[in-house]
Amino acid sequence: MKVVAFARKEQGSGASRRLRNAGMTPGIIYGGTEAPITVSLDHNALFHALKKEAFHSSILDMEIDGAVQQVLLRDFQMHAFKPIVMHVDFQRVDATHKIHVKVPLHFVNAEVSPAVKLSAAVISHVMNEVDVTCLPKDLPEFIEVDLSNIAAGESIHLSNVKLPQGVSLVAHGDDLTVATASIPAGSKSDAAEGEAAAE
Repeated sequence: MKVVAFARKEQGSGASRRLRNAGMTPGIIYGGTEAPITVSLDHNALFHALKKEAFHSSILDMEIDGAVQQVLLRDFQMHAFKPIVMHVDFQRVDATHKIHVKVPLHFVNAEVSPAVKLSAAVISHVMNEVDVTCLPKDLPEFIEVDLSNIAAGESIHLSNVKLPQGVSLVAHGDDLTVATASIPAGSKSDAAEGEAAAE
């Protein structure tokens, strides 16, 4: 994804306010061997880009005054109650150094799982993203979690998630739960009543 930014020289809250009044969002780019630089971005383009999942978990081509460098979105601040992006942070990416990023999980095949087909279970997504480390070229836009084999009462853990080549999880100690399949309380009592009536 490509992002266009403009180098800015004016600093301070007054300068930032003037930028926002002109439809721009102040930002900063840091990391790597170069010094941090302050930039401004078109607010509306940035606001719409932030709605896209890929913008948060992809290497971005940042063009500043004609020169392109690769960056990752690291943080952004929204206004307390208005749909306004107040500030945005990007980190430079070095192709030879591993990066640490949160990547979204996409859950697939729930409808064909034994939990749903045979038991009318409800599958709950406990995690929606995972911490991974990899080289920039290996960064996935998302990681799929295959639910086709989950049965009622079972859970899928991080150790069950198939990672793309070159990508490894950032260990947090435990084998955390990613998704669970449980039968709703009402379904159990309905089934019991049905059995009693049959007898």
